[in-house]
Amino acid sequence: MDKQTPLYSRHVALGAHIEPFGGYLMPIRYGSVIDEHLVVRKGVGIFDLSHMGEFRVKGAGALEFLDGLLTNNADIPVGKAFYSAMCYPDAGIVDDLIVYRLGDDEFLMVVNAANIDKDWAWVMSHTGSFDVRITNESDQTALVAIQGPKSQELAALLTTVDLDSVGFYALARGTVAGRQAIISRTGYTGEDGFEFYISAEDAPSVWDAAMKAGEPLGITPVGLAARDTLRLEVGYVLYGNDIDHSTSPLEARMGWAVKLSSDKDFVGRDVLRRQKEDGVSRLLVGLTVEGKGVIRHGTELFQGDRRIGVVTSGSMAPSLNVVVGLGYVEKACSKAGTKIEAELRGRRIPVTITRTPFYTAGSRRQ
Repeated sequence: MDKQTPLYSRHVALGAHIEPFGGYLMPIRYGSVIDEHLVVRKGVGIFDLSHMGEFRVKGAGALEFLDGLLTNNADIPVGKAFYSAMCYPDAGIVDDLIVYRLGDDEFLMVVNAANIDKDWAWVMSHTGSFDVRITNESDQTALVAIQGPKSQELAALLTTVDLDSVGFYALARGTVAGRQAIISRTGYTGEDGFEFYISAEDAPSVWDAAMKAGEPLGITPVGLAARDTLRLEVGYVLYGNDIDHSTSPLEARMGWAVKLSSDKDFVGRDVLRRQKEDGVSRLLVGLTVEGKGVIRHGTELFQGDRRIGVVTSGSMAPSLNVVVGLGYVEKACSKAGTKIEAELRGRRIPVTITRTPFYTAGSRRQ
């Protein structure tokens, strides 16, 4: 049975269209997906992301443990965060995740909702003799995000934390609406924004306070449909669509989050090193539709009579008024500007390989 987040009653009261997603009943939209999308680009939107999973890793062996599990380097300063993949031995992706360093020997892993059980089993199967204590805090943790160019203005009404000192992919501990929180400057939209990790029981109070304080700023609740179009416009991958156990981080152009030049040994490293040396046969690319039609997950891509790949994500981009997507194509066809075709219901439409992000005017701070 699908779970409810601590904010489920708020979504019902707002008249949200609710559907199962990742094992939870989630708000897909509250009204117009386009309006929700554009308010994040121009103002501030609020998201319930409490379906995400949180694993806390503590102990003297926490750093060494994570360095052996993740493709990216876990040895970052306390108060910072990093994005990483977690791979199988064949370099297929178990999940992509964000990891926060909360202390010298304490980290918080944030994983995708649909992967919580799988990831938990995978993480626990690799503890070995490491001096670590790992707790699954997913059910006890809620996540409320505010995203958009007005997000700091709103956040400043909710916390006394010096938000100017919290850089991109950094965090602070403090209170939000009087409740204890981890406040991180992270997001999945291409805009500036903050994510509040709070206890599940505090979620309604924080949500209500943000909605009230944000009224003069035009705050709007945003569902998962707009979250998807926002992430697609900036070329962020979605697990289950663009990456999964059958794709490697190098194929997905996530090489910047794979530390092969260091001496760190992690699951999947040997295969990834061979892929780096020999090259991969396909690459994830951005796609812009030049004709009429919307490409979707599974749409086949062609160059002449030859099938060269498949679309993994596709949608109208509300900020750009054009259809864009992501997909895998043969490496030889992956150069930006290459003209190919997508097949929709037996007809071909022109598509151009495009560098991502498609949308470059976001407010995200570096």
